[in-house]
Amino acid sequence: MNEPAAPKPAPRIAIVGAGPAGCYTAQFLRKRWSLADIVIYDRHDAPYGLIRYGVAPDHLGTKAIAKQFDRLFARDGVTFVGATDIGTDLTLDQLQADFDVVVLATGLWADRMIDTFHSAATTAVGAAPVAAAPLAGVYGAGRLTRLINGHPAESVQGLHIGRRTVIVGNGNVAVDLVRLMLTPAEVLVSHGVPNEVAAALTAGPLEHMDVVGRSPVYAAKFDLAMIRELGKLDDVRFTSDSPGDDVDENDETAAQAAGTDAPADGTAKADAIRELVEGSSPTATRTVAFHFGWTPDRVFASDAGEVGDAGEAGEARVSRVTFTATPGAGQRDATLELSTDSVCTAVGFTETEGALLRRDAIASPTADLERGLLADGLYCVGWFRRGPVGTIPANRADARTVADAIIHDVEAAAAVLEAAVTST
Repeated sequence: MNEPAAPKPAPRIAIVGAGPAGCYTAQFLRKRWSLADIVIYDRHDAPYGLIRYGVAPDHLGTKAIAKQFDRLFARDGVTFVGATDIGTDLTLDQLQADFDVVVLATGLWADRMIDTFHSAATTAVGAAPVAAAPLAGVYGAGRLTRLINGHPAESVQGLHIGRRTVIVGNGNVAVDLVRLMLTPAEVLVSHGVPNEVAAALTAGPLEHMDVVGRSPVYAAKFDLAMIRELGKLDDVRFTSDSPGDDVDENDETAAQAAGTDAPADGTAKADAIRELVEGSSPTATRTVAFHFGWTPDRVFASDAGEVGDAGEAGEARVSRVTFTATPGAGQRDATLELSTDSVCTAVGFTETEGALLRRDAIASPTADLERGLLADGLYCVGWFRRGPVGTIPANRADARTVADAIIHDVEAAAAVLEAAVTST
């Protein structure tokens, strides 16, 4: 007579971070272990992290991903515990003592800084160097995106975009900012943007934007759909300084010089920018100028005491920025100088300064980051595992990889234990 099959393990699992990586991981683990006790902790009152606070509010399809996670909590028995900061309200040691498996899915949400734009001393126009940054009028895209999405910890105080702004970066976040900053306030509000934020973004009102990226156009980080979406904006004329036909669009050397790889759709990206420029109205009253192949150099401040449209008397504000030509990126000039009222940097994300959970500090000598393993029973997933690259679909694939590793490890340990019990 055959022995009945041993029941599947039903481990107790804690996931730290209720963004897409954490929620997808819970989904995969729930499918395998229907009886497992799964708890997702988050420092915010409400779940969904990047989806709630990082996705542009007019991208309703992406926002709707949260609905499938609603079912996770409402029907699948996964518990959400909000307003709990792991490291202060609960220690990681406490979690590991209370659960068989702990998964860190906290993401990386601090704006990556450009030293000479955010923290180095700046130079007042025609004067000696002024005080070190943060200089008024320089903002990280993460802060702006959280403001636009109503993040409870962000404030609109001090935000002044003005009539001319420079956006540094040529990825999807930068393109999001272009679109949202040129969207009427009433439309922003209709998408859930707080009134005071919509008013601040459109107060200038913006007349000109410069979007400056380090890469040549064919190695830019934006998705084609994002650029094509800009063509729907009213009353905007687009320009580009891409050398176009003067540059070999398959020249991988140029892309590598900019610190990137030439993507397979590089030619399509160059075409998308060209079509956007050629399809825009030459008589539009607002302009967006794309600049490709420029590396950030310095920001310069207005004289202290010079008052901008909404500046404070005595406040040194950004007044112009300079860039140098990225080697090999095809620019003919050595420098690019732009006048501006504000600068928005959209160059990626990093660990929060002083973060209590730091991957490198937590990882044990036996860590295997390819599987998301940090230490025995401790795993990581999403941006916390692989760095700030990839969008929500990439985090779903990442969650599957790590969930598979967890399932393998837990069931292998259970099999070893069962064999030991059977042999006694």
